[in-house]
Amino acid sequence: MIELRAVSKRFPGAAGHAVDRLTLMVPSGKTCALIGPSGCGKTTTIRMVNRLIEPTSGQILVEGQDVMSVDPVQLRRRIGYVIQQVGLFPHMTVAENVATVPRLLRWPKKRIVQRVEEMLHLVGLEPAEFVHRYPRHLSGGQRQRVGVARALAADPPVMLMDEPFGAVDPVVRSRLQGEFVNIMRDLKKTVVFVTHDVDEAIRMGDLVAIMKDGRLLQCDPPDRLLAAPKDTFVADFVGTDRALKRLALVKVGEAAEPLQAPPDAPSLLSESSLRDALAVLLAHGAETAAVVDSAGARVGRLSLGTIREAAARPA
Repeated sequence: MIELRAVSKRFPGAAGHAVDRLTLMVPSGKTCALIGPSGCGKTTTIRMVNRLIEPTSGQILVEGQDVMSVDPVQLRRRIGYVIQQVGLFPHMTVAENVATVPRLLRWPKKRIVQRVEEMLHLVGLEPAEFVHRYPRHLSGGQRQRVGVARALAADPPVMLMDEPFGAVDPVVRSRLQGEFVNIMRDLKKTVVFVTHDVDEAIRMGDLVAIMKDGRLLQCDPPDRLLAAPKDTFVADFVGTDRALKRLALVKVGEAAEPLQAPPDAPSLLSESSLRDALAVLLAHGAETAAVVDSAGARVGRLSLGTIREAAARPA
């Protein structure tokens, strides 16, 4: 769990606070996406959690311990940190980069080797192919995967991520987002994730926290945020297509009816989102689609009416 209790940060000579009396709690095993306009204090907030920036006032607790009572170097070894520029050491191989923190913690060599292989498998990189490569030989997406593997190598309970996918192309970014969500939920990590992309925040966050001028305006699960924005700023920030964004949160299989669709109905994978389903139905000019599982077997049907009900349903 991460708790920020009325935390403020004022920089000398600044007109106001970079972070102004921010109170936020991220439950254990959950991901909180911090989002807001440029300069609203998102990056400052997560850099205060691992004391790369010291708060001016307030209290920050990580796993129940006040970060100001811990040696900052020891603190950072217990917190995974991933940034957009990745920050891999260019003179080290992939294996050496991933092993950085376990080596500093003086893990036995055999355990480090095993952990490096486990982490590379976890992020979808074949160890035999990548352990001896250097960062310059990797694509942007591969470097980002290595950065995540390095942050996870010492099994930290908390992860801080600052726009980690911002430097990769949209196709790779979408794939990394999905993989990251699965990894973090499987490992039950507590994550604070900074992004400027509303769709990314909604897709990846169990909670979405919207900031403005250093203050927290609203923090809620994505569905509640989209259904009931707190004020005009939040409503405008998340966009006028809030109903469509809500549909992206619901799987076809969750909304499907256990009924037969017409033989000529288009097919929808049960793992697709209702937003994707709406696009398919509109493209085919159809009222109903057959829902199929990963093996292609029909398991139900989905109608435009069901999608409309899902979009209108209160959070």
